[in-house]
Amino acid sequence: MSTYRSEHPAVRGGDAGTLVVVAKAPVPGRVKTRLTPHFTPQQAAALARAALQDTLDAVLATPAGRRVLYLDGAPGRWLPEGVEVVPQCAGGLDVRLAAAFTLYEGPALLIGMDTPQVTPALLAQGLDFAGTDSWFGPALDGGFWALGLAEPDPALLLGVPMSVPHTGAVQRQRLTASGLAVRDLPALCDVDTPDDASLVAGSAPGTRFAALYAELRAAVR
Repeated sequence: MSTYRSEHPAVRGGDAGTLVVVAKAPVPGRVKTRLTPHFTPQQAAALARAALQDTLDAVLATPAGRRVLYLDGAPGRWLPEGVEVVPQCAGGLDVRLAAAFTLYEGPALLIGMDTPQVTPALLAQGLDFAGTDSWFGPALDGGFWALGLAEPDPALLLGVPMSVPHTGAVQRQRLTASGLAVRDLPALCDVDTPDDASLVAGSAPGTRFAALYAELRAAVR
């Protein structure tokens, strides 16, 4: 059953590791603002909700010790059972991502809510640390959609410049400079812009996101 935790001391994530989804609650005007004016704020929020639900579906279908939604905002009816909710801390994105790796001991894979095309197979790969210390999932915009650490260390993220074209390169370099063995997951497109939304919807036709995108585009033709 879904639970909301207001305090989050580090606990063991289980032998299969912890999957953490970093997300904003899909509230109009607070999420996916770069999708406007192609979409209204309400439509942009609905697309964000669909992307988050698709992501959580993939998470629930992936073997993991814990499944956590690290949330900025309040959970709603879109939250499925089987996912723990932990409120995000204050601070810049690097601080908040670093804090996510303090929630649980043991291996963890951190992903965003902006890749509804993600699959359980990809997530399971990112939780398999046999032969590697870390997994890095590059995003097509120069950022990253996934970061997995066999032994989470918040210092690996603190100070990394976020939301710039070289974020991913700096983050990956931080991993290798620390002496970690790094393996790469496939590059995925984050949904940030209308072009991104079109590309992702086309690449994942069976998702909620793709269905809603097609419905919204058909309504304006």
